[in-house]
Amino acid sequence: MPRFLHTADWQIGRQFATLSPENAPILADARIDVVQRLAQLATLQGVDAVLVAGDVFDAQTVSERTIRRLFNALAGFPGPWLLLPGNHDAALAESVWTRAQRLGAVPPNAHLLLAPDVQVFEAQGFAVLPAPLTQRHTHNDLTDWFDSAATPAGLLRIALAHGSVQGILADSIDATNPIAPDRATRARLDYLALGDWHGMKRIDVRTWYAGTPEPDRFRDNAPGQALVVDIAAPGAEPQVQPVTVGQFRWRQIDAALQVPSDLDAVLQQLAGVAAQDVVDLRLHGALDLAAHAQLAAAIGEAEGRARHLQADLAGLQLVPTDADIAGLQADGYLGDVIAELRLESAGSTDDARTAQDALALLTATLAQRGANMAPTRIASRIAAPQAGAAMPSGGRAALP
Repeated sequence: MPRFLHTADWQIGRQFATLSPENAPILADARIDVVQRLAQLATLQGVDAVLVAGDVFDAQTVSERTIRRLFNALAGFPGPWLLLPGNHDAALAESVWTRAQRLGAVPPNAHLLLAPDVQVFEAQGFAVLPAPLTQRHTHNDLTDWFDSAATPAGLLRIALAHGSVQGILADSIDATNPIAPDRATRARLDYLALGDWHGMKRIDVRTWYAGTPEPDRFRDNAPGQALVVDIAAPGAEPQVQPVTVGQFRWRQIDAALQVPSDLDAVLQQLAGVAAQDVVDLRLHGALDLAAHAQLAAAIGEAEGRARHLQADLAGLQLVPTDADIAGLQADGYLGDVIAELRLESAGSTDDARTAQDALALLTATLAQRGANMAPTRIASRIAAPQAGAAMPSGGRAALP
């Protein structure tokens, strides 16, 4: 029974420029590491070939070192690797693929599917129909030729393509590199291995997206997997088994904080952050001083455990309660300023919002007065307006 390992969207050479200089290289190297794990998995599973459905490289301009590292990572599996160009590494006249060939970096068992031609692997019992991208974006279905392509009798018809199945993925995804949703049926394919969608997705019994084997974005669409595919004979239904191969888990925590239980839920999620997590925290709503300090401590602890944590708290407002302000024991001039800001903060005008921001900033600063530690991360990131300068219209004292 022929067995395949289906994977895609490695995007080797991705830089993660928006992440910290400490973490970006580690996450970039993880993309090479996962290819090595795929090679080990292919050997362990005894597959007949590895199907890589596009975007092997992140860009045409990756370094020579990156090219060599990628092909060296294939060494753990001696069988055929079928590598399809995608939109990031299209088979241009001069491309990352032609550079790799000139460098002599491509091992004999790595088959570059640079042209829409049938390739026969008789010993392994299958023929391959590839639809390589020869430019970054196309508006024609490059899999059309599958329908009329002849393959030797008795061999499985295995196809690889990179693009968007029309009518299945979001309209914004479907704009370029279209693929007919019934292509496998029309072309009598035993299996159609797809790339471009970075999550695992079943289109029909013979058509699957494998997704990227190492997560690279904050989207809950089952990334970090590869597919082991068994096909008993031509015409038989494929048996597809997802296998987790990713090292890092990309998580997004997005919440509105309106009542105490909302904060409790966020704190619970932050408490579960581990060393392999890449976290995007997005919060909005309102906090009093006690909740503000609690959240700040939880973020600091989670950041220390996580591989990477980034926070967008621009929509989160510090709103001190009457008890908070009384506990500050502010008297004299400060007491007068607080009382005036509280009076002016009522309502929803621009002046009222400016007063709210100023009150939040002042109370957060006073709450730390006399403390034997640095101000909390959140409070320290509330930017104070310069003396004599007005805050922008509608501006909020943003928590980072």
